[in-house]
Amino acid sequence: MSGAFAQVPARLLERSGPRVDNVRLGILSMLAGIALMAVMNALSKVLADGYPLAEVTFFRNLFGLLPAVAMVAAAGGRRALCTANLRGHIGRAVVGLISMVLLFWSYRLMPLADAVAISYSAPLFLTALSVPLLGERVGPYRWGAVAVGFVGVLVIVQPGEGTFGQGAPVAIAAAVAYALAQITLRQLGRTEAPVTTVFYFTAFATALCALALPFAWVTPSLADFGLMALMGLAGGGSQYFITRAYALAPGAVVSPFSYSGILWATLFGWMLWGDTPAAHVVVGALVLIASGLLILIRETRRRA
Repeated sequence: MSGAFAQVPARLLERSGPRVDNVRLGILSMLAGIALMAVMNALSKVLADGYPLAEVTFFRNLFGLLPAVAMVAAAGGRRALCTANLRGHIGRAVVGLISMVLLFWSYRLMPLADAVAISYSAPLFLTALSVPLLGERVGPYRWGAVAVGFVGVLVIVQPGEGTFGQGAPVAIAAAVAYALAQITLRQLGRTEAPVTTVFYFTAFATALCALALPFAWVTPSLADFGLMALMGLAGGGSQYFITRAYALAPGAVVSPFSYSGILWATLFGWMLWGDTPAAHVVVGALVLIASGLLILIRETRRRA
C-alpha cells in the first residue's frame, strides 16, 4: 500500500519456485510493516498542517530511499537495479505519487481513521478497473463482493450528511489512483522484481517531488526535520517489512493482517487529535474489510 495501502499485491511478491514458508515470521513482518505505515500516516498528518504537501511527500520519499537501498543491497546490489522497462517505472511513479499526495491531503481534511477506512476501498476499484484495463474476467462472486464494499464506502461517507464534503472525495480519489498504480504494478510484475519496483518508485517519486520544491517550500524547524526523517524511514521500513512478509508466507495468510492499520489509525487519531470514529464509520469499515476478505478468498481459490 502507498500511504495507508500495502504497496505491492501479494501475488507479485510471492517467490517463484520452491519455498519454505515461515508463517509466524511472515505475520509478524506484516504487523510490523502496517505499524510503521501507521506511524508514517500519523506523522504526515501532523506535518501536512504546517508544510506544503509537495514538501512532505518529498521528504517521505527521500528518507524512504534508505530502506529501499538496503533492500537492493540484500537482493544482490546493482544487479537488482537492472530493468527492461524504465518507462514503465516512471509511469508507475507518477500514478503512485498522485495517490500518495491525495492520501496525505485527505489526512489534512478529515480524521485519520476515517481516511484510512476509506482507503481500504482500493481493492474494490482495482477489481473493477482490471476488467477494462487488464482484460481480466471478474465473475459474479467478486462483483458481489465489490458491490458490498461500495455499500461500505457509502456508509462511511454518508453523502448529504456533511461528511462527504470534508475530505471523503479526496480519500476516494486516492483509492482510485492507488488502484491504477497497482494495475501498472501488475504490468511491471511480468518482467520486474518487486525490490526493483520499490526502489525505482521511491527514487523517481523523490525526483518528481523535488521539481515542485521551488514553488512549495517552507524551511522546517530542526524538530520538524527530524519528524520528516522519521516519517520517511517509517514509510520505507514499512515497504521492507510488507515485502518480506509476502516472501515468508502465502499472501492469503498475511494479507488479512493489513487491516490492523485501521486499529492503529484509530489509536493515533484518538491520542493526537482526540478523534473517535463515529458508529457509521466503524460499521462501514467492517463492511469494507468483509468485502476485501471475500475478494481475497476468491482470488486465492481461483489461483489454486
